[in-house]
Amino acid sequence: MSWDGSERIATARLGADGPEVGVQGLGCMGMSFAYGPTDAGEARAALERALELGVTLYDTADMYGFGENERFIAPFVRAHRDEVVVATKFGIVMDPADPAKRDIRNDAAYIRQCAEGSLKRLGVDVIDLYYMHRRDTRVPIEETVGAMAELVAEGKVRRLGLSEVTGGELRAAHAVHPIAAIQSEWSVFSRDVERTAVPAAKELGVAFVPYSPLGRGFLAGAFTNAAKELSDDDFRRTMPRFTGENAAANAVLREPLHAIARTRGITPGQVALAWVQQRAAVHGLPVVPIPGTRRRARVEENTAATRVELTADELAALEPIAGRVAGGRYADPGFTSAGRE
Repeated sequence: MSWDGSERIATARLGADGPEVGVQGLGCMGMSFAYGPTDAGEARAALERALELGVTLYDTADMYGFGENERFIAPFVRAHRDEVVVATKFGIVMDPADPAKRDIRNDAAYIRQCAEGSLKRLGVDVIDLYYMHRRDTRVPIEETVGAMAELVAEGKVRRLGLSEVTGGELRAAHAVHPIAAIQSEWSVFSRDVERTAVPAAKELGVAFVPYSPLGRGFLAGAFTNAAKELSDDDFRRTMPRFTGENAAANAVLREPLHAIARTRGITPGQVALAWVQQRAAVHGLPVVPIPGTRRRARVEENTAATRVELTADELAALEPIAGRVAGGRYADPGFTSAGRE
């Protein structure tokens, strides 16, 4: 497939009364956190190129580099405030003395503290979409969403989102205040959300925002063994799927993507993204994946995938992959909703 990089992508709505955004968003985390060294100038150019192509949802979080990621995208957000939807998150607590140590908090006082911090770092008056990043099971979700709803009432947040929740948790939250979007990992490698979260989102009119639709670059062929190929400070080295025997076993599972890519004249990453984009038609709900990148060329490649439609035979070839993946998504299973399904 060829593309000239001039065509803007289609749009989708975030929630029943939410904003229209590009049908693909941009995950900004890797621009300053988790994935090793970054060319800041190229990353800023990638933000601008994404907007030119119709990407209007930009995703960050307070824990990405202890707020550094919010500060990094802030000038771009402010320069294009009326054109972009900025999403950020609270809930994952990091220890500056030990960045590998993490906790989860969803209590009301912490939520308010985090929101004020994000507003200041982003330099905006209101957060367009505010997510609970992870579920603190010590706090009733109704209590958490009630505290988030207070921020909406005060004009500090426009719409609410949840990340890594089950269908039951989404329903309980939505009963307290409308939820615009649910964000969880969803890819040809990770499909546990299809058990309860996706059906609940469809039922409630909630948009789905898949993160890591490229399997953190693994599906696109960015690396094969994280421990051998990625820098010491790359977060993917801690993820069970991408090291040792698991990585070797999972690399074999990529072959159907490569075969389709060769036949189509596109990249394996575009095949993986097209699969996620087509979940909207398969499941009957808005789906806005947020592949992360920090390079203009990759933004162009990723957005071009929104115009790829896989055939029934191609989808059938990809169907068994998720059930054969070796290793969990995180070293700590508490950071996913899968164990609560």
